[in-house]
Amino acid sequence: MKIAIVGSSYFCKEMVEYRDELKALGHECELHEHYVARAAGKLPELWERMQKEHAKVKIEHDYIRYHYNEILNSDAVLVLNFDKNGIKNYIGGNTLIEMGQAYVNNKKIFLLNTVPEMQYKEEIEALQPIVINNNLSLIS
Repeated sequence: MKIAIVGSSYFCKEMVEYRDELKALGHECELHEHYVARAAGKLPELWERMQKEHAKVKIEHDYIRYHYNEILNSDAVLVLNFDKNGIKNYIGGNTLIEMGQAYVNNKKIFLLNTVPEMQYKEEIEALQPIVINNNLSLIS
């Protein structure tokens, strides 16, 4: 199965780790080269700019369209929803957009962890994600 990995860009290192685990299970996964570079400790100036000019950097590198195309070319999406900003299993704005893109394109949506207690919890639930509780063998 071809899987697009989505989640906060804060979790680049985890994205690479989960990509490798999914590949070991026989799945296909790709990540943006900047995410792979950040996980390897490269491109520090880009990530420093992300802290100050997040939207501008996303526009310059067309990250939203990149992820949209990854979703279109995949069978499913794996949402890496880890704790962030004091919220258990956080799902941010861009990740919610990506989940919506997957949903309207009839892609399976797998949540690594349970749905977070957030203002838009019901919107997340309406996308009918499959919670796998960190068990990648449930992806099929």
